[in-house]
Amino acid sequence: MTSTAKPHSPTTTAFYAQAVVSFAVSLAAVGLGVAYLPVDGWVRAFLALGLLFTVTSAFTLAKCVRDRQEETYVVSRVDQARLEKLLAEHDPYRVEAA
Repeated sequence: MTSTAKPHSPTTTAFYAQAVVSFAVSLAAVGLGVAYLPVDGWVRAFLALGLLFTVTSAFTLAKCVRDRQEETYVVSRVDQARLEKLLAEHDPYRVEAA
């Protein structure tokens, strides 16, 4: 008995939308702050590159965390399938034929 049901995601659409909007607003605010900072162009470019590096690092970290969670889920599903198979095959009342 195997189940091919997809794992239920605890993230609602509203939470996902809020996270996307929050990220976009914060990125825009910091971007505008760097753009209008009263400093030389080189300093502004350095801060913009730092911001870009921070954003890409955050995406990479989020992907690594997600991949680890998915790997844990797959391993637990395989272990659960093996246990279900063992339990289905086990019959304590079976009599061995001689």
